[in-house]
Amino acid sequence: MASRTQRRVGCQVQKYRQRLAGSSQFPITQLLSAADVEQAVAAEGYTFRARIFTPAITIWIFLAQVLSPDQSCRQALMRFVAWLAAHGRNICSSISGAYCQARQRIPEGVLSRLARDKGRQAEEQCPAQWLWFGRRVRIADGSTLSMPDTKANQKAYPQTRSQKPGVGFPIMRVLVIFSLAVGTVLDATCNPYQGKETGETAMLRSLMASLDRGDLLLGDRYFANYWTIGLAMLLGIDIVFRQHQRRKVDFRKGKRLSKDDHLITWTKPKQRPKWMPKSMYDLMPETLTLREIRVRIPTGRGRTQQVIVVTTLLDSGRYKKGEIQALYRRRWQAELNLRSLKECMHMDILRCQTPEMVRKEMWAHFLIYNLIRTAMAQAAESHACEPWQVSFKGALQALNAFGGFWPIGSLADPEAYYRAMLHVIAEQRVGKRPDRIEPRAKKRRPKPHPLLNEPRNQARARLRAGAAA
Repeated sequence: MASRTQRRVGCQVQKYRQRLAGSSQFPITQLLSAADVEQAVAAEGYTFRARIFTPAITIWIFLAQVLSPDQSCRQALMRFVAWLAAHGRNICSSISGAYCQARQRIPEGVLSRLARDKGRQAEEQCPAQWLWFGRRVRIADGSTLSMPDTKANQKAYPQTRSQKPGVGFPIMRVLVIFSLAVGTVLDATCNPYQGKETGETAMLRSLMASLDRGDLLLGDRYFANYWTIGLAMLLGIDIVFRQHQRRKVDFRKGKRLSKDDHLITWTKPKQRPKWMPKSMYDLMPETLTLREIRVRIPTGRGRTQQVIVVTTLLDSGRYKKGEIQALYRRRWQAELNLRSLKECMHMDILRCQTPEMVRKEMWAHFLIYNLIRTAMAQAAESHACEPWQVSFKGALQALNAFGGFWPIGSLADPEAYYRAMLHVIAEQRVGKRPDRIEPRAKKRRPKPHPLLNEPRNQARARLRAGAAA
């Protein structure tokens, strides 16, 4: 009797899965299909039983949760149940326990693989005119994320030493490599905020193997050191970095190419870093021939800021000084991309209670970000503009307006519905605001609540003692 019931339930679940997997009603599932998820699941060697919450459905709900301003499991699951009801299908329970368990079962590697694959696919499909001299430019930049103050999170990602225990929050350092052409996340890694080999230079070295020979890496002055540049040259990667502030610059020395443009030579340091094995030290070139350029950035009222750029693009005939200046100024796109992730998508404060789920949540943000960037690239290509001219916040709003993953109601023509969404995205242009300067300050005052300067359990005990007295 029990086996007969199990078979009947299994058949119902199988039909349920087939109907959902075969649906083409969702705008974003045209960018992330069930087949894409199943391929990533197979590549990670993950197997699952016949359940209502398959990997594809679980990931779709997870991404819808990231898209939602509420970002709660209950709200995301209710949206899915509402979609089922609107299409006349048997609804599942709106209690989020089963969904949360299904989300925990999804391996972290599935989400990271999907995010990386979608980021690279968007770049591979972009028009050639979006590239820089026919080359793919990558921008590396880092940031920090916070998460709930749980014991597991504190152990994996401790808070800074300047904060008292029970008052601060666990903090994670993240390094991201973006595509300059389409703005997608190509790769990323995370570390604790403090400790040996947890800094951005060490994180960048760990990601360099994922870059392709012939790529061009764009970065800030934090990466302008002998070992990072030497490793890039060994891998066949060119770099354009801002010169480190401690390195002396003298344009009267070296081989002069033009005004504020010359070639210099760095000699390999005799002392090997502790993190570097001797075999790697021996492979490093004895000298590096680099090019230094002075870049002038307008700051308003006729004033300019001088920035020194160091690069391995030595051919001044092909790579003009002005072209490299313009390229370095586009490094700011990485800051804008991180702002889109942290502010528009609320990634700056993660919500999960364990380190593993925190990392899954991070990759879910990267995945939905890449899907939105893919839609922006498609909209830009079909409307004769470039992705950086389209507003990310506008694209996110358009996606939510068109129902995201679960539009309510049946679609007569899903393809036309998707094209209409791309048209709306293309209309959301970024204003022409070169060298805009805005104060990093808020006009609206916060509510006058005092700061919590002690652990919450101690504050509760103090309040109870005061009420009892």
